[in-house]
Amino acid sequence: MAAHLRLRGALALVTGGGGGIGRAVCRRLAREGASVAIADRDEAGAAETLRSLPPGDHEAVRVDVGRAESVAELVDRLQARFSRPATVCVSCAGITMDEFLLKQSEAAFDAVLRVNLKGTFLVTQAVARALVESGASGGSIINVGSVVGKVGNLGQVNYAASKAGVEALSKTAAKELARYGIRCNTVLPGFIRSPMTDKVPAKVLDKFAAMVPLGRLGEPEDVADVCAFLASEESRYITGASLEVTGGLFI
Repeated sequence: MAAHLRLRGALALVTGGGGGIGRAVCRRLAREGASVAIADRDEAGAAETLRSLPPGDHEAVRVDVGRAESVAELVDRLQARFSRPATVCVSCAGITMDEFLLKQSEAAFDAVLRVNLKGTFLVTQAVARALVESGASGGSIINVGSVVGKVGNLGQVNYAASKAGVEALSKTAAKELARYGIRCNTVLPGFIRSPMTDKVPAKVLDKFAAMVPLGRLGEPEDVADVCAFLASEESRYITGASLEVTGGLFI
């Protein structure tokens, strides 16, 4: 596993790295030998993630993934700091603003799509451009979607739409970027423990866990392990794929 250092020498950019799944991904990639750029709008969270990483050439950077200018500044900063583009990119940045369809506001719909879908587009585009312009021989872009994007979920019309879009975006990017040796895949988590689930009553979490064939909620590390595989050469013939990390939910 980590002892193999499958990502030795790689520069990995992780958006949403300030907590939850993003933080677990940063830790996993760093253990695999990658230099990790932790990008998040929450500077304190990114700094906390940075402190938790094993020794290495890592950096915490602020970014607003919904703004093209902010994403461009991020990519330029990484180029200046590391003298190369990121060869691994994991887009974990995401938000929820849940409400039933009949009560969902236009502002909340736009806000969620701005971060979850537009943000993933802007980061994927900027990282791919940097790789192509550098003449790099390849790269791995991993976008975190959600199984909710496939099956829908009560009260999450905006979130489900955004995550369905992430999956379609990634498949299209995979087709277009294959000629440059750049792979693009999507990871679809199910019910994963996170700061958001910490606020949910235990009785409700137990009900969720009972729906999962493997009998438990997922941990952020379960998703991070899949991201590390997709970032590595062990997945060199996988692109345009969507890997469900759900414990068998919805099979």
